[in-house]
Amino acid sequence: MNLIASTSTFSFYTLISRILGYVRDILIAIFLGTSVFADAFFVAFRLPNTFRRLFAEGTFNAAFIPSYAGELAKNKKVADNFAKNIFSLLFIILLFLVLVAEIFMPQLIFLIAPGFYKDPEKLRLAIDLSRITFPFLFFICLASFFAAILNSYNKFAAAAAAPIILNVILIGSLFFSQWVNISNVLILSYGVSLAGFLQLIVLLFFVRKNFKPSLDIKIKIDRKIKFFFSKLLPSIFSSGVTQINILVGTIIASFQAGAVSYLYYADRVYQINLAVAGIAVGTVMLPQLSKYVKNNNFEQISNLQNRALELCLFLSIPAATALVLASEEIVTSLFGYGSFNLESVNNTAIALTFFAFGVPAFSILKIFSNYFFARNDTKTPFYLSVFSVLLNIVISVSFFNKLGFVVIPIATSFSSWINVFLHFYLIKKRNFYYFDKTLIYKFPRMILSAVVMGIILYLLLGFFADKFSYNESWKFIYLFIIVIISLFSYLLISNFSGAFKFKDIKLK
Repeated sequence: MNLIASTSTFSFYTLISRILGYVRDILIAIFLGTSVFADAFFVAFRLPNTFRRLFAEGTFNAAFIPSYAGELAKNKKVADNFAKNIFSLLFIILLFLVLVAEIFMPQLIFLIAPGFYKDPEKLRLAIDLSRITFPFLFFICLASFFAAILNSYNKFAAAAAAPIILNVILIGSLFFSQWVNISNVLILSYGVSLAGFLQLIVLLFFVRKNFKPSLDIKIKIDRKIKFFFSKLLPSIFSSGVTQINILVGTIIASFQAGAVSYLYYADRVYQINLAVAGIAVGTVMLPQLSKYVKNNNFEQISNLQNRALELCLFLSIPAATALVLASEEIVTSLFGYGSFNLESVNNTAIALTFFAFGVPAFSILKIFSNYFFARNDTKTPFYLSVFSVLLNIVISVSFFNKLGFVVIPIATSFSSWINVFLHFYLIKKRNFYYFDKTLIYKFPRMILSAVVMGIILYLLLGFFADKFSYNESWKFIYLFIIVIISLFSYLLISNFSGAFKFKDIKLK
């Protein structure tokens, strides 16, 4: 296995998806800004999309792949029977959840956006839009099941490419709304559910060669099924702790006008690095790490874990540096048009700056949690994640009245770093991991390379400062130029300093 090659495949399609996601959000910012309609749509989108991230970005993989891969190594027929039972149970459970949510949507909105009850119009709109978007949950969770099957066979392309459909559909929905006399938020909401359905169909097409799903209401709940769900429920919480923290932030932010939108746009910016540095690396490493653990290949286990962490740090450290230094320029270049006014730019940039300090932590957690998941331990990351979320809530609630929405990214980043340190302490205590000489050699050189890149970036931002005024039409072009120069400088410095060489990531 070549970690770089597999991660590059996954990252390429993920990158395309996130770029299209930026285009989508730029258009939403232009048409909706941080208005009542924007807040209502983002809440309606947040709930099913949080589940998408929880399932698609590691959680289901964490519980399913170690069990399925273990069965697959012994007997494919037995493995497929196990998978068919899981599929049938998921289908029934998800259908039930969606039906219940549709009935009790007002109560559900009260839970995730209690502040909306101060504004009856916003509340009513959020309920209506949420009922339209929620079926997305059913489709995308089943799609994630098929993605996990493909990942078990080391086929990452289709699963990584599928989310592109969501962004294409939503972009198309926004343009379509300009041609018909129908509310753009209404069409956007229908587009969410349609995109989920299409992703399911596409992944079903690709999975057919390896697995043929079938629905059976007569399910035998055997030891293997019980074991899987005992692992799934904790992994939902632990693997998706960052998304849960964001959801908590949305709940608290609903009490301040526009804050939900500020946090949404800031979240969208840093997610591209998390997708590449954390999710992509974590998704690719888990199937192989599970096999190594199963076979007690200690040397390969150590090498894979160190190389995965190395790649994660190499990608996340410069990203965090850039986001801290250029938050305002990034936000105004991506979203500073139309209904997205100067106040929205400034507030979103503030949120992004504090989220940026947590970017390495968000990514590292995706790697560290896999050390436990590969060993069929989902309870430890679960307990640590519960503590992290509670810490986030305490900080956010305690200081919200004084600091406003700013406290939410601060609390999210701080609690995530505490979670990283706790993960690392237990990993070391259980002898799951030790730093090898290569990582110890390269880490300070990564820091040095990121610092030098940061200086270059700071100077470039100063040189082009007048090009990033709110009314500047070509500011995105200047941002692109600065990003390319900074990225090239980081890669060049890293190569000369010995911080990172792609050939070192090849795993045998």
